[in-house]
This record gives sequence, C-alpha cells and structure tokens, in this order.
Amino acid sequence: MASIELLRFASLCVLLAGVETLHGIARNLLLAPRLGKARAIRLSAASGSLLAFALCYVCVPGIGATGLGEHLVLGVTLAGFMAAFDVAIGRLVMRLKWPRIWQDFNPGRGNYLSLGLVSLALSPSIVWWLRGSVPT
Repeated sequence: MASIELLRFASLCVLLAGVETLHGIARNLLLAPRLGKARAIRLSAASGSLLAFALCYVCVPGIGATGLGEHLVLGVTLAGFMAAFDVAIGRLVMRLKWPRIWQDFNPGRGNYLSLGLVSLALSPSIVWWLRGSVPT
C-alpha cells in the first residue's frame, strides 16, 4: 500500500462520508415518509452502494493503488473508515446506545449497513477490473 497517495485517499474518505450522510438524511426526509422505514432502508442500501461505487470509479484510479491486493486493502480500509464514521455519528451526534448502533449492522433485523460495507470493500477492486486492471 506504499504507492497509495494518502491525501487522495483521505479526500475519498471525506467525500464518501459526506455523500453517505446526505444520502441518509434524504432517505429519512424523502423516502421513509412515503415508502415506510423498512422499504426506504432496503432501497437506500442499494442506492448508497451505487453512490459509493460511482465515487470509487471516479476517485480510485487517482489514488495510485496497483494490483488486486492493493485495491482489496484500499476497499477494506474504506469500509473500515465508513463503519467507524457511522458508529461515531451514532454515538456522538445521534446519542444512540451501543445495542441500537449494532442493530444497523444486522441484516437479519432489516438493516443492511454491513452489506453496504462489503460492497464498498469490493468496489475498488471492481473498478480496477473494469478499467482494465492497469495502473493509471
């Protein structure tokens, strides 16, 4: 991971956090009242994964990762950052209790955050593959 440009990586983390925060606000304000909370969560899991993939498609080539291994490390690191960001928002901003925060990661309870994180973890590798597996 020595070839990864840290400033571009940090910028992608901040961009992902901002976009996903706005996405969550839009889900709660626009979708949930019309579709119900459960349907809004399902729909936003898919749309959030697509948004994250689109950001990765644009930003990942400039980060400088080479090879599948570095792209996997990049994806897992992005997913770890976003998981930590979601936990921090839940605890520090929303003042949620730990059991309530962990519910968001449980697809068995109708929450798909963990699936979105898996999608994010794979996104840089998929971008690398789609762009021809060549460094840019």
